[in-house]
Amino acid sequence: MTNTPFSQASQTWDQRFSQPDFLFGTEPNVYLASHRSLFTSGGRALAVADGEGRNSVWLATQGLAVDAFDISAIGVAKAKQLAQGAGVAVNFNVCDCDSWPWAPQAYDYVVAIFVQFAEPEMRRRLFANMIATLKPGGHLILQGYTPKQLEYNTGGPRILGHLYTEELLRSEFAELQIIDLQVYDAVLDEGKQHHGPSALIGMVARK
Repeated sequence: MTNTPFSQASQTWDQRFSQPDFLFGTEPNVYLASHRSLFTSGGRALAVADGEGRNSVWLATQGLAVDAFDISAIGVAKAKQLAQGAGVAVNFNVCDCDSWPWAPQAYDYVVAIFVQFAEPEMRRRLFANMIATLKPGGHLILQGYTPKQLEYNTGGPRILGHLYTEELLRSEFAELQIIDLQVYDAVLDEGKQHHGPSALIGMVARK
């Protein structure tokens, strides 16, 4: 494995999440929350690489049965505290994207917010697994940074190959029906790590 900031991923994220406050805040991602009308109480959701739990906990408050995983044991411990404070239950797991047991057609919703640590080969595997684990009619909600984010430097990896473009997402998710695909700039206020003008892409797709 090359010596990138994510070549020792669990150690990297354990270190980042070890501070007492929440690195990305405790509120859900704005793009995710803007699509709350998609979520039907009683549905089953998977939050991919959800860090300290802000998105998985929010999904649980929408009445969903939520599984979530992250490579950082420290992040998952904080996520459990967040869920307890919110009075919801989430099935949290310490796991990386390749080791997660991707059951076929298991989820009504798959949520992947700023999951941009993956180099292209891992990303292809991850995206394929996300598609496979969706039930027919299920929805995928994704947000990430575009290459323009390198100009802003207000969050995300400083590695061009880890960033998303419209062409990339249309290609990787060609078998899904894309409902919404936006490339836009916005000012983020998601904790210390995602703060300020940002170059974003958001996608909702249905299987």
